[in-house]
Amino acid sequence: MASSLPIWPALIATARGALWRAPDGSVQRVSASDAALRAAGNRPLVCHAPAVAARLGLEDLPARDLLELYAFVRPATFCLPTPRGLCEALDLPPPTTPEEEVVSLSHVARALLDELDDMAALASPDLKDTALAMARGQWPWGDAVLAALGLEQAAKKPRPGAGLDVWRTLPQWEEPPPAPPPGSAPVESREARLRLAQMISAGPNMAEARPTQSDYASAAAQAFAPREEEDKPNVVLVEAGTGVGKTLGYVAAASLWAEKNGAPVWIATYTRNLQRQIDNELDRLHRDSAEKRRRVVIRKGRENYLCLLNFQEAVQRSGLQPENAVGLGLLARWALASRDGDMIGGDLPAWLLDLVGRSRVTRLADRRGECIYSACEHYRKCFVERTIRRARQADIVIANHALVMIQAAMGGLDDATRPLRYVFDEGHHLFDAADGAFGAHLSGVEASDLRRWLLGAEGRRGSRARGLERRVSDLLSEDTEALNALKRLLDLAQRLPGTNWQTRLADGTVLGPAEEFLALVRLQVRARSAGNDQGFGQECDVRPLNPGLIEAADQLAQSLEQMLVPVRRLRQALRAKLEAEAESLDSGQRGRIEGVARSLTNRCEVTLEAWRAMLRGLHNDPDPAFVDWFAVERSQQREVDVGMYRHYLDPTEPFVNSVIRPSHGAVITSATLRDSLGVPVAANDEAPDLNADWAVAEARTGTKHLLRPAMRASMASPFDYAHATKVLIVKDVKRDDSDQVAAAYRELFLASGGGALGLFTAIGRLRAVHQRIAPVLEEAGLPLYAQHVGGMDAATLVDIFRAEEHSCLLGTDAVRDGVDVPGRSLRLIVFDRVPWPRPDILHRARKAAWKAAGAGATAYDDMLARLRLKQAYGRLIRRGDDRGVFVMLDSRLPTRLLGAFPPGVEIERVGLAEAVTKVRGFLEMAGEV
Repeated sequence: MASSLPIWPALIATARGALWRAPDGSVQRVSASDAALRAAGNRPLVCHAPAVAARLGLEDLPARDLLELYAFVRPATFCLPTPRGLCEALDLPPPTTPEEEVVSLSHVARALLDELDDMAALASPDLKDTALAMARGQWPWGDAVLAALGLEQAAKKPRPGAGLDVWRTLPQWEEPPPAPPPGSAPVESREARLRLAQMISAGPNMAEARPTQSDYASAAAQAFAPREEEDKPNVVLVEAGTGVGKTLGYVAAASLWAEKNGAPVWIATYTRNLQRQIDNELDRLHRDSAEKRRRVVIRKGRENYLCLLNFQEAVQRSGLQPENAVGLGLLARWALASRDGDMIGGDLPAWLLDLVGRSRVTRLADRRGECIYSACEHYRKCFVERTIRRARQADIVIANHALVMIQAAMGGLDDATRPLRYVFDEGHHLFDAADGAFGAHLSGVEASDLRRWLLGAEGRRGSRARGLERRVSDLLSEDTEALNALKRLLDLAQRLPGTNWQTRLADGTVLGPAEEFLALVRLQVRARSAGNDQGFGQECDVRPLNPGLIEAADQLAQSLEQMLVPVRRLRQALRAKLEAEAESLDSGQRGRIEGVARSLTNRCEVTLEAWRAMLRGLHNDPDPAFVDWFAVERSQQREVDVGMYRHYLDPTEPFVNSVIRPSHGAVITSATLRDSLGVPVAANDEAPDLNADWAVAEARTGTKHLLRPAMRASMASPFDYAHATKVLIVKDVKRDDSDQVAAAYRELFLASGGGALGLFTAIGRLRAVHQRIAPVLEEAGLPLYAQHVGGMDAATLVDIFRAEEHSCLLGTDAVRDGVDVPGRSLRLIVFDRVPWPRPDILHRARKAAWKAAGAGATAYDDMLARLRLKQAYGRLIRRGDDRGVFVMLDSRLPTRLLGAFPPGVEIERVGLAEAVTKVRGFLEMAGEV
């Protein structure tokens, strides 16, 4: 194959332009426009075409993307989406300069095509058919791939869907027998300690034994004692500093309880990154991969998994649009190799979503609850249904906070089985997760989505939306009253916002009571907001209402109440069918009826009832349990949504009532559960109020609402932060001067020699800094990556940053939780401003409640800012030999927030020049530069 490989040009983009390697081997630096012109004539080899095009400022770039070829040859296999990453994945010498990178691309192409050539003799018919389908779709790699496989584009017409119809070859799942009720055997402290020791010694690399880790496992075991009274679970609130090793600690106790009692423990996290870490740590518990797959399951919502029916319909349409066969072919290759069909955070590389089109990929999932269950011809091969059944039989189920909350609150989204034991890692995020899970939004987007869920695509060509009639009519074909209720519901659904509702609101040509209400909401918001949306949109208080709003609210409430009548009738008819035909329904039919009934309740009835209560409540004084407001949401200066919003003043209360209280036990843990109301010992020798710090932990996790108080435990980090870190507050950079801020980042990043993370509280400032400093850093050999700049998602950028010791990364404050970068790759963190919470209406209400409870005027803001600083600082030291510097560029950082940093850490307020010197000196002394 090597001798017959065509000679293609190659292209990489840099902050200073582009490098073009011609077919004759010469390398030239060219402008973006010249690169585009050359690419149009002869598609070059590139790595991640969307990112290359974005860096060059191009809308489109004709290219042969090596990542596409990699995804075809090695489906469901991760690699970093860089020339270096591809070389390392293929065991090629990694490039170290831009010139070496552009040369390496041809070596990568040769290696992948040679690998495909080696596969040709044993290639499956599916592989060959997929290659042919993609070649017919004008895949730039088509001819080379077919040549490697020894194929030619057949003259005869192929079988429809050939090479893309993965549902034909996927295995079917089997229905497991019903599980017996779980036992009540406790987990003793000594058992947990022993299990932990066994896991530490397991695996090729023995983990480090830590005394505090054993104490942690012992504390976590208390949550697995038998519950003594109804509604009084055993809850343990454990703060464990970074380095304690809490993951193995709670896994030791959880795995023992699951094994002894025959039921799963659900471990919930806030970030996908931690889910992957937990999954990797469980290799120590189950060294056999088949055994681990049986006993450990990652469980996500339906919107994360490939829906085979949606994929089939997309394949059928590709016959009319052959160019779509390329993306579908890459996804088909992945689907056959995937562990569980998880498209978001699973084994589908995040960069493949960028190449195929993120929205195009996510539309292949069931995002709106439109599943038809056993009526689907692919039901027995469904990735979601397979995962649900595996989870029932597992020992450990790894999920996210939101799924656990919604599933418990709704009595089960896809499975009526409720877990009895939980572990909530990243417990400092429970308040935010609950805030999202239990809020109600009566908005144009939400209401139009509900209309779409009920009515389907309403004649839109190319849409896969399936209405309620398609999902339930055959189930109720003999129930005339239920069918009449269905017809009535679908008629009433047309009163919800339809297609182009945003345009009608702006033009004043509204249709129906929902759009009439939203138009008046929009009018009130625009009249009363401050006018400066700062990119977040506009909002205003609900009361006093503008003229006409209460009447419009009543009209809409009446329509919603009318919709609730047939919804409840349909739900009752489905439940009655389950009872009346219990002996004749098979498990698939029963599961379908239960699923449709649950979706009617969760997707429709609960939503309509919440909206109705919000509207009827406008006649009364505000409910002190809730915060209501009107808002116009914007994106890139364009209005995208309008609505009335309701959130709990304290969302941890419904979380505790629906999730924790019905359970038998839970561990809630984090490195940053408590606030630090005091300041470091170095600045103030007075001991902080530890009880007040725990009160903050209980308020933010909701454990203050428990009938039986949570048990408390804390384990200090084993790291010597005073020796390993330094905190600098720069006092002479004007935070509103973009040039000064950019200069500060540039000099600090140069001083650290890379390994630097820049955090920003606004996307605009991030982009401004990136534009100013990228060329200088690149010239110094320090690659600069940035969130919201270019065509890569945040998780991919963090992976690259972790792998390249001298790279730098810019991200928003929110990205900090996804950054787990041990070693020299992260040795400097620079924060542009104090991360104060956004002062919106919801924040105002919670701040007032905090103050009414006896806190100081700034206590609520201070607490949130301290916790964010603590989280950001915590990214710096991930293992015992890490060293690093934390720099705050905002001279306004108040002393009362310094409790965010560990006692004994040296904190200095210095000028920028001195900060640069101290960063360089500290890291040189630590051997990090």
